[in-house]
Amino acid sequence: MHAVLRQLDRILAVFLMILMAAIVVDVTWQVLSRLIVGNPSSVTEEIARFLLIWIGLLGGAYAFRTHAHLGLDLLTSKLPMGRRIWAEMVSQLVSFAFAAFVMVYGGIKLVALQIELGQTSAALQVKMGYVYLVIPLAGVLICIYAIDNILSVRERLLEAEHHHRLNDA
Repeated sequence: MHAVLRQLDRILAVFLMILMAAIVVDVTWQVLSRLIVGNPSSVTEEIARFLLIWIGLLGGAYAFRTHAHLGLDLLTSKLPMGRRIWAEMVSQLVSFAFAAFVMVYGGIKLVALQIELGQTSAALQVKMGYVYLVIPLAGVLICIYAIDNILSVRERLLEAEHHHRLNDA
């Protein structure tokens, strides 16, 4: 399981690097075309917007995986280890529920609706459902990562309880 997750992490990191490089090239071209030609391409603006959406959502999933999101632990840091682990477990369960219901379920419904309606982007004429595919994709990644986090928190909880029993004996 850990080998599969490491591979998934690596694929996500490389994909994010590619998206970041693409947005840098896109925005650079937009600036150069505005300065040199005097007429910025409308296509580059739309590409940059779509890339920013994908980078933001997939980057959020990657940040969730690496625990890089800002977290306030003013209250939980004062709790005993067992309760702190339980608080982390609840936090991971809430994150899983949000990602599953809002991002995956709601995202799939949004993508299906957009594809059914046939809405396309103005400059690229890309179906907007394809742009919105990143919502359920990021949701699935967050769900996978939340499950892994819950399992690792569970292991720490069992270790803490075992350590507590040893100290009581």
